[in-house]
Amino acid sequence: MSSMREGTHTVIRREDYAPPAYLIDTVDLTFDLDPAKTRVLNRMRVRRNPEAPVQPLRLDGEELNLARVLVNGAGTSFKMDGGQLVLESLPDGADPFELEIFSTCAPAKNTQLMGLYVSQGTFFTQCEAEGFRRITYFLDRPDVMATYTVTLRADKRQYPVLLSNGNLVESGDLEAGRHYAKWVDPHRKPCYLFALVAGNLVHREQKIISRSGTEHTLQIYVRRGDLDKTEHAMNALMASIAWDETRFGLPLDLERFMIVATSDFNMGAMENKGLNIFNTKYVLASPATATDTDFANVESVVAHEYFHNWTGNRVTCRDWFQLSLKEGLTVFRDQEFSMDMAGSPSARAVKRIEDVRVLRTAQFPEDAGPMAHPVRPDQYVEINNFYTVTVYEKGAEVVRMMQTLVGREGFARGLKRYFERHDGQAVTCDDFAQAMADANPDSELARLLAEFKRWYSQAGTPRVHASGQHDAATRTYTLTLSQSCPPTPGQPVKEPFVIPVTMGLLGADGRELPLQLEGEAQHAGTHRTLVLTQPSQRFTFVGIEQPPVPSLLRGFSAPVILEQDDSDANLLTLLAHDSDPFNRWEAAQRLTLRRALAAVRAPGPVQADVLDTACLDALRSVLRHPELDAAFKELVLTLPSETYIAEQLDEVEPQRIHAVREAMRSQLAHALHEDWVWAYEQHKDTGAYRPDPVNAGRRALAGLALYMLCLAARDNGNPVWPGKTYQRFKDAGNMTDRFQALQALVGSGHALAQEALQRFHAQFQHDDLVLDKWFALQAGQPDRGGHVLPLVKQLMQHPDFHLRNPNRARSVISTYCHSNPGAFHRSDAAGYVFWSERVIEIDAFNPQVAARLARALDRWKKLAEPYRSAAREAIARVAAHEPLSNDVREVVTRALADGATDAKEPT
Repeated sequence: MSSMREGTHTVIRREDYAPPAYLIDTVDLTFDLDPAKTRVLNRMRVRRNPEAPVQPLRLDGEELNLARVLVNGAGTSFKMDGGQLVLESLPDGADPFELEIFSTCAPAKNTQLMGLYVSQGTFFTQCEAEGFRRITYFLDRPDVMATYTVTLRADKRQYPVLLSNGNLVESGDLEAGRHYAKWVDPHRKPCYLFALVAGNLVHREQKIISRSGTEHTLQIYVRRGDLDKTEHAMNALMASIAWDETRFGLPLDLERFMIVATSDFNMGAMENKGLNIFNTKYVLASPATATDTDFANVESVVAHEYFHNWTGNRVTCRDWFQLSLKEGLTVFRDQEFSMDMAGSPSARAVKRIEDVRVLRTAQFPEDAGPMAHPVRPDQYVEINNFYTVTVYEKGAEVVRMMQTLVGREGFARGLKRYFERHDGQAVTCDDFAQAMADANPDSELARLLAEFKRWYSQAGTPRVHASGQHDAATRTYTLTLSQSCPPTPGQPVKEPFVIPVTMGLLGADGRELPLQLEGEAQHAGTHRTLVLTQPSQRFTFVGIEQPPVPSLLRGFSAPVILEQDDSDANLLTLLAHDSDPFNRWEAAQRLTLRRALAAVRAPGPVQADVLDTACLDALRSVLRHPELDAAFKELVLTLPSETYIAEQLDEVEPQRIHAVREAMRSQLAHALHEDWVWAYEQHKDTGAYRPDPVNAGRRALAGLALYMLCLAARDNGNPVWPGKTYQRFKDAGNMTDRFQALQALVGSGHALAQEALQRFHAQFQHDDLVLDKWFALQAGQPDRGGHVLPLVKQLMQHPDFHLRNPNRARSVISTYCHSNPGAFHRSDAAGYVFWSERVIEIDAFNPQVAARLARALDRWKKLAEPYRSAAREAIARVAAHEPLSNDVREVVTRALADGATDAKEPT
């Protein structure tokens, strides 16, 4: 894998794409599995690509021991060029030839968890993006698609289960206690979708009948002892299959579909054709061990990987620059699935708000930092660094805007056209956009396709400024929308984007006003989408008697930063009356954010009364509202995060932001104390556990109320609510209630927290995923006097902490560095020193995990002194270390280049 090629800094550019010199039609792999020395026999049917110039065949390989190369059964000359096997003396002409390569690898020594590796006695693979070259020499690129036949041979006692892609066609016993299984995948696929699993596993099985009447077998494989936690994942898989066939007419195309879970996995999951390999975090769930959030994540990720079966597998990427072709589209599909599964309009809105929060707190900062890149990047050093929120979440927003511009039915037509044209091919983002436009020739997307595709090619988050002017004499309201986008590395100037702005207008009494643009014969309802295509445009509405309250960017119709001079009065009107739930929530966010920023910028010590009476009363009215869903109330009453507050500032003083947000939380806890008591008592009991949106929402609101009541008790010394919380922790009938009580005790710093933590560990010490929560809760708690960093170091010495397990490393180190800014950004720089040491340490055995950790200081340039200088010094310390993987080197080099400011090319 390219991540470990120290000293090579080759920049891969999209403009340099060339088709492969050779094509591979069939691949026949035979594995003799052994942890220390696995033998791989690779027989391929290869032919020259008539669309490429004649040149040698260059096969990628890494950490392989080459034993034999045969062409048409005879020996042939070859040479090694770095990690590539180069064959020059190949048959002339267009006829295919047989290429046989025999090599070995050492799965037990593979700490990168890329290629073929062993975890807890089981063989797994991870081939995306460039892991297949660690299994055998191959044209390791996504536009080389072949059919695969795979034979697995192994010790039957140690590895009774032998799995690969496709259909099982043969199996049986061999000599010396060994056995074999032969799998055939009928669908052409790129090598990154290859998978094998071999181990002592158990499985849950379900037979289903598709709408066409075809029977399919669904299987989920896990370690012994985990089978009882797979029911929810199986239900999610069945729901995903039914939804995709109903919504888009896309059926399951395999006789069997398998999911396998492992705790040693760099990613969340992998969509290998018919054999999805998952992080256990996104498969295992039971009421006793998983929270509502875990249940929702399992459903979402299972759906995401299944939906890849069509959007990613049947049609794949021409090259890795097109990664969002499959990932952005499939994130959009899993978001739509989750909203459809949620049911009610309110529950759908909650899901949308949750997705936007991720975008704003993770992707917007990425867009503004040194690693900023377009949804379709133009260049990279290490492709693993571009599995980002920009490619995934912003890519999903680009697809969502397409649906907005062509409509829900138009989008389904476009997806159908896409598969009719490209099934079985490796294509580009442009191909998808063209299919969508061609299927909807009268749409705004078709008319503005060239301009719309700037979303793929331009980095950065556009800013939309809105201002309105009411003319009483003419009874008109003119809305002026203007757009701009700041420079990003390599892109100092941006062309205008196509930005759909869904909007409405409210009267002062909260009534929705009919919307009729100047020149239209009649109004078009109270909700419509304006399309901003120029640097500035005006939209004049007629028949507006009084100055209206604009409700803009409803449903977050575009991934932009909306700037408008909205008064507190307007925001309070939107919060109380807007028919769009997203903008109702957004009004509360703007109200509280405005006060947080004022307190951060104010001179002197942080005051206790950050929130004014009007704001508190408005939040109280939401909490007490008889018609709003509990899940929505919990979102409205949750303050903007420290990260989101920081992104609104030109210079960031992390400790002051932390102090301001804690003051706001404390004030909210005290001012609404009786309301929190009411909220907890009304929502604490949900009966038999069900992870549906209604019950999950009730538990979320009860959990927030409990947290607030413990905060208030901490300040006034009242032991009643901490005592009740500890009792709820002990008596809880599900993990959500138990963990929320534990969070309340730990977050408020109550003395009972330590006893609860010990009790929790004793009860769940043999459940890895639950222990991850236990570790993460402590690493992510509010910092009081700098106590969190010493605690994090102490946690790393805990017998249950394992640095080489990605989940466990992330639960402590990434939680502290990425998700706890008030504790991480210390004035003594100790947090940055800790970060640099861990990045270097982890990089030595797992560059992917190290590179993601390295991203914690992307935004160092925004920090105030002394943080800024100390952070830069820590980044420079990592950059100077040798050896260093390309994964980490690219991240820290771009950070030091300060590309977000000078917009220069990264070195």
